[in-house]
Amino acid sequence: MLGQDVLTVLKRAGIEAVGLGRADLDITDPAAVRAAVEGVTVVVNCAAWTDVDGAETAEEAATAVNGTAVRVLAEACADAHVRLIHVSTDYVLPGDASEPYREDAETGPVNAYGRSKLVGEQAVTELLPQDGYVVRTAWLYGEHGPNFVATMLKLAAQRDTLDVVDDQHGQPTWSYALARHLVELGLAALKGWAMGGIYHGTASGRTTWMGLARETYRLSGLDPERIRPTTSEAFVRPAARPAFSVLAHDAWKEEAGLEPLPDWREQLTQALATPGFAALAKAARDGRAG
Repeated sequence: MLGQDVLTVLKRAGIEAVGLGRADLDITDPAAVRAAVEGVTVVVNCAAWTDVDGAETAEEAATAVNGTAVRVLAEACADAHVRLIHVSTDYVLPGDASEPYREDAETGPVNAYGRSKLVGEQAVTELLPQDGYVVRTAWLYGEHGPNFVATMLKLAAQRDTLDVVDDQHGQPTWSYALARHLVELGLAALKGWAMGGIYHGTASGRTTWMGLARETYRLSGLDPERIRPTTSEAFVRPAARPAFSVLAHDAWKEEAGLEPLPDWREQLTQALATPGFAALAKAARDGRAG
């Protein structure tokens, strides 16, 4: 989802780029990774094991992709003098705060997925202290992959009401907006403006999953009251979820001279106007009318 958006942004900016999917590159293969980074200036790593619940019973496999492979990539970039932008997650944090987490907040994952991603973060900051950029994101949605916003619109055509948790707080982030920010960060890095380290690539503001669902319906011409609040206890999952995933964005200005991402509502409004989401919204309205 994010990788396709990054390539689209680069193409529209006229920047030469190569996108390597799973079939093109095994990121756990050190020789293949070293060959892939030769001759480039910036690597953006969007590859990840993203099955949060699946990681609970396959932590070793998740860590191989989210941790060990990232160390391989960081080593290759260090040897080739290539800058690395690595996409990480809010799940490396404990999720028990009441104020936005700063970039230097103490980590403490509550599940296997978060632990696997933390291994990757540590590899980048250790091996590329100046040329490594860890960008934590959260609550990502976009046109090119399964995500919460798309699911809510699909279910709108099938159900009269939906129960959505209202006790998890975060920052819904449009993958295309994040992709633009990653490209801006890469360009700033090449110019020597951006310092290596940890950045928080999430939307400004905050809401809950119920708040996101209701706003999605409202902007799509659907009745937001069809979304009913419930608690996390009503939806028991194999992996624990952090209750508070709101991140601070100070590093963008202080370390890179860039503005943070805009408010989540602004991003959602733009995202829902894109063809893929607009089609889902129309289908939802038509299905409801039928």
